[in-house]
Amino acid sequence: MREKILIVDDEVDIVSLMEQAMTAEGYEVQTASEGTQALESLTPAPDLIILDVMMPGMNGFELCQMIRDEVDCPILFVSARQAEADRIQGLSIGGDDYITKPFSLRELKARVAAHLRGSRRIRESSAERSLLRYGVLRIDLKGREVHVNQTVVPLTAKEFDIVEMLALHPGQVFSKEQIYDRIWGLEASGDASTITEHIKKIRAKLGSHDQNGSYISTLWGVGYKWERSDG
Repeated sequence: MREKILIVDDEVDIVSLMEQAMTAEGYEVQTASEGTQALESLTPAPDLIILDVMMPGMNGFELCQMIRDEVDCPILFVSARQAEADRIQGLSIGGDDYITKPFSLRELKARVAAHLRGSRRIRESSAERSLLRYGVLRIDLKGREVHVNQTVVPLTAKEFDIVEMLALHPGQVFSKEQIYDRIWGLEASGDASTITEHIKKIRAKLGSHDQNGSYISTLWGVGYKWERSDG
């Protein structure tokens, strides 16, 4: 089945160029000239969205915020607004890339292909790795539960997110700032020091069920990592 790309832009000539370029690459292309029309094009869900920022009525940032909880596909902003603040805003509200106009069609096609490859890898990885096991500890990624010796360990949503992030990358060290930005998001108003407390609570909860297990290691002054050894 061909991957579906939704192009949302009110500039007819640019839409035509992008549509031709994406169609030539073998994608199924659907277009919309404004936000309401784009909302009607989300079923079936697209595999990638190319989204203009400056449109009549609802702008691209507003549309992205509205649909981000409904679609998990990559969203690529294309815009004549080149300020750093605009790029940061686009990425912080759920965009995966930000391309300024005028842009090269070759670069656009390359970025689209790269994001689609990444999206496919995530889907394949999720399908293959819905369950992680480390000794007597089992992590159900789909059910969002952690079990030790068949007993459910009661973790909060954020605690589970931290466990999931670390366990999916065993042996990789993450700083407190990296964990905080990934779990809480770039726009969060808290402080990365909260990670220390969350890690402490996670260790206590896991330790109460498995006193011999040490799953999260601290590299002082660097960050935290999940131990590789599994059973």
